[in-house]
Amino acid sequence: MNGVEMLIPQWIKSSYSSANGDCVELTTALDAIRDSKDLGGPTLAVDVGTFVCAVQQGRFDR
Repeated sequence: MNGVEMLIPQWIKSSYSSANGDCVELTTALDAIRDSKDLGGPTLAVDVGTFVCAVQQGRFDR
């Protein structure tokens, strides 16, 4: 690797997540989210502060 280490993101799940796995996970770097049911699937780059604010405001509620 010529002295350059590959960084593997560490993912965290909210303590509020349900047992059925229907939730999102954040990277510890707090710059991406993913679906916890599709760990190898796509990730979404986000500004986590903006994302959390939108969730708190109910902007994703159905």
